[in-house]
Amino acid sequence: MKKTETENARAAADGGETAEPLVPIEAGTVTPGQLEELKGRAEKADEHWERLLRTTADFDNFKKRAAREKQDAIRYANEGLLEKLVPVLDNFDAAISAAQNNSANGAQSLQTGVAMIFQQLKKALTESGLEEVDAAGQTFDPNLHEAVSQQESSDVPEGGVLQQLRKGYKLRDRLLRPATVVVAKKPAK
Repeated sequence: MKKTETENARAAADGGETAEPLVPIEAGTVTPGQLEELKGRAEKADEHWERLLRTTADFDNFKKRAAREKQDAIRYANEGLLEKLVPVLDNFDAAISAAQNNSANGAQSLQTGVAMIFQQLKKALTESGLEEVDAAGQTFDPNLHEAVSQQESSDVPEGGVLQQLRKGYKLRDRLLRPATVVVAKKPAK
């Protein structure tokens, strides 16, 4: 049993077998059924074209919105950290004011206040992912430590950190600054 072009077109629209390709038809030989089929195909083509245009516009808008959101995320990435550091600034202002008023117990209270501010700052940075790289008593690791010199020592094994000059810091797993160290070497005989 042979299918008509209209049945082929319906099967293609329903996801069935594909429709026969369009072929040029002479104007005088078009039957009313073929004309209806062509009108239906033209309507479907227009519908698909409109959908393509809307989808393309939606995708362009999505790309623009995603780029804007990315820029905002980069611009305001440190917002949480800065919110934690603002109270530290307030406490430094208070410590400076207390030092200028210099009462009898001023030096002791200033020292206590600065120690409290230091702990507050350290806590805020730790909560944001900052970790200290403590090299004291460790074996020299070039991935975490920066050696500035070597010094002879019989107390510390060769290749060990004899002295830490400056602390290193990591942000989670990424090294921000290596610890600056003096590395022990065997004493000359």
